[in-house]
Amino acid sequence: MALFNAEPTPIRSKIITFIKFIFFLGLGIVIIWLSLKNLSHDEKSQILKSFRTANYNWVVVAVILGVFSHFLRALRWKLFFEPMGYHPTVRNMFFAVMIGYFANLAFPRLGEVTRCGILAKYEKIPFHKSFGTVVTERALDFLIFIGLFFLMLFSQLGTIHGYLDKNIYPKLQGKFAGSFSYNLIIFGILGAFLLAVVLFFLLRKKIVHTRIYLNGKAIVSGFWEGLKSLGQIRNPVLFVVYSVAIWTLYFLMLYVIFFCFADTSSLRLGAGLSALVLGSVGIMITPGGIGLYPAIIQETLMLYGVANTTGLALGWIAWTAQTVMILIFGGVSLLFLSFSKTANEKP
Repeated sequence: MALFNAEPTPIRSKIITFIKFIFFLGLGIVIIWLSLKNLSHDEKSQILKSFRTANYNWVVVAVILGVFSHFLRALRWKLFFEPMGYHPTVRNMFFAVMIGYFANLAFPRLGEVTRCGILAKYEKIPFHKSFGTVVTERALDFLIFIGLFFLMLFSQLGTIHGYLDKNIYPKLQGKFAGSFSYNLIIFGILGAFLLAVVLFFLLRKKIVHTRIYLNGKAIVSGFWEGLKSLGQIRNPVLFVVYSVAIWTLYFLMLYVIFFCFADTSSLRLGAGLSALVLGSVGIMITPGGIGLYPAIIQETLMLYGVANTTGLALGWIAWTAQTVMILIFGGVSLLFLSFSKTANEKP
């Protein structure tokens, strides 16, 4: 018997979802290959040495922090249902969250549908209502991510600019000879933006009927509706506390991995913030961040003078810790939930 009964999806939509998954999974595998193919024998030996000498006690700490962050996410999610008159158990909320992450490892966005289906079966909460709360959560987390992105951008501007001056701009100047300048970059960006605006204005009647535009419009609409529903939360202070704590734990989960290696143990909080923000982009693009997440962590830590071999090893350890945590706790949650009674079976 299925764990939950989700709403039927057209076959065409399933095929498109499967193709997207295969594409981004393939992208992750290609990135893994690209990150390893140019490494010399000595560099590969250094990476293996980093794995052997790492202090894995900090990985255990990272996993504990990660599980606690997901528990707080379950508590925050529970707050959404109080104004609706539903009082789901914390246990089932946590199980649903972990199984949702577990499902996302298989197919991106499947987790959102899965955890709403679990509440529909075990807590008798209508699917469309719980899905609306998920949209709200995603909207809020996206806003927090944007805030962290700008915080990283402004707080680490000196480090980023110094890296570009030392490693990127000289290469561009050599490639484009004397034609390269900072002003050229600025004018290029402005020119591309203006061209996009002009093209949209000229082709707007055709663009507004395209599938991409309609999907984007639906996402923005859901994003806005999700934000408006935040006003219905009965305990907004607790909601804010949970939100801040969740992202603080996300940060700490990655930052404590820095202490696995002597070369990264002295890095400051700014390096951890950069790794969190940029690494999150990798998780958004490829399934579970496979391939891309470690590569981004590697490139990010190079900004702070960390050797590329150490950065890549750290990225893989951080990614493995997060993935194994989800596999174990998601699998255990699925097992326990399979033995639980549904809402209709409760006395």
